[in-house]
Amino acid sequence: MREYLKFYIDGKWVDPVESKIANTVNPATEAVSGTIALGTAADVDRAVKAARQAFTTWSKTSREERLQVLERILAEYQKRVGDLAAAVTEEMGAPKALASGYHVGLGLGHLTTAIAILKNFKFEEQKGGTLIVKEPIGVCGMITPWNWPINQVTVKVFPALATGCTIVLKPSQESHFSAHILAEIFDAARVPPGVFNLIQGKGSVVGAAMSTHPGIDMISITGSEAAGIEVAKNAAGTVKRVCQELGGKSANIVLDDADFAKNVAKGVAGMMVNSGQTCSATSRMLVPKSRMDEAIAAAKAAAASVTVGDPNGDAAMGPVVSKAQFNSIQEYIQKGIAEGATLVAGGPGRVEGLAKGFYVKPTVFANVSNDMVIAREEIFGPVQVIIGYDNVEHAVQLANDSDFGLAGNVAGVDVEKARAVARQIRAGWVSINDGFDFNAAFGGYKKSGNGREWGEFGFHEYLEIKSLLGYAPT
Repeated sequence: MREYLKFYIDGKWVDPVESKIANTVNPATEAVSGTIALGTAADVDRAVKAARQAFTTWSKTSREERLQVLERILAEYQKRVGDLAAAVTEEMGAPKALASGYHVGLGLGHLTTAIAILKNFKFEEQKGGTLIVKEPIGVCGMITPWNWPINQVTVKVFPALATGCTIVLKPSQESHFSAHILAEIFDAARVPPGVFNLIQGKGSVVGAAMSTHPGIDMISITGSEAAGIEVAKNAAGTVKRVCQELGGKSANIVLDDADFAKNVAKGVAGMMVNSGQTCSATSRMLVPKSRMDEAIAAAKAAAASVTVGDPNGDAAMGPVVSKAQFNSIQEYIQKGIAEGATLVAGGPGRVEGLAKGFYVKPTVFANVSNDMVIAREEIFGPVQVIIGYDNVEHAVQLANDSDFGLAGNVAGVDVEKARAVARQIRAGWVSINDGFDFNAAFGGYKKSGNGREWGEFGFHEYLEIKSLLGYAPT
């Protein structure tokens, strides 16, 4: 049983202002796995005060000083990779291979990328007689979700630290174990007091207090569309910058070529990673109508090959994060059946042989129309929908016919054709044959949010631009 009853504020582990606690549940066993303290607006005030005080000195540190801190964090992070992986498995049910692989690896990747970028980042640039200076924006509030807990924290924290900002972090209630360990890593790395602060609690309390607080200069949130809208409304009164990475209903356009069946199977397998709890997951697969039967056969076989079970064992897919998430996904599956989509694999109910735990069957629907609820709304679970298209132009039209625009993928042998199609997708992160790059800008169009994270693009979110006119004679 884990107990995290203190907050990390001003370089110390401190008791909350008020004694409020909540239990957390292991999604694989449905048993209580830990107890956390719940913060209040008073705790936010303490953390913001510490961060504002630290900003006066941290913002003036040199590139070399900040690199030294990040290098120390790297050394401590590498010591704790096993602890981080175990925490992710316990808090949100990621299989141990996934937790020790992608989950921990993404955090490490964001850290080493931030270090590499900081070494050569141009904080000043001469344009004629004007000097353009990029300065840290100030105190940054960060609100992160439970689905990729290490990734979502580190993709925000490391660029903020690198650019000279100070931080108040509120991780998700469901995934605070790994965030707590990250705070221990920062403490062991001797991050200066007040530069990084951690408060646990409810979004409706701590998140609201952060987004309305006049001492916070910028809010970065990864979460649902509803949460992003609420934060933006709350932040408007203090005219703070808001960076939002929200929902997605991304399209995977599978081109009509020799690798068609292979790419369908690959897309289905990818959809089931992390139990489908990935905002950028390509949950809408678009295939030629003329090959729908072939797609169904490939998808069915791929879904059947996904093993579901104890995340501490060898299963490829563990549970979803909570009972509420399980119930929500079940409702969507029932809606798909009611809408007349063809249930190819999976379906409603518990996984056979797993009476405990929030396990969802790897589910595939085919012959889906793009106006169905299961094609419009983010299910956030292991549910793939397959939609038929007439030609490539129709595929692009369907891909863009969405309220979201976070990500996408184009799969095909003809790379030039895939590139041409990818250019037409209205989304912020579009892969060609599942390409990946830590230096690529990540973020959304439309209701998927605004702003960009990852690589150098993430640095710019935490910087203000100052023009010094007449700095040099022209």
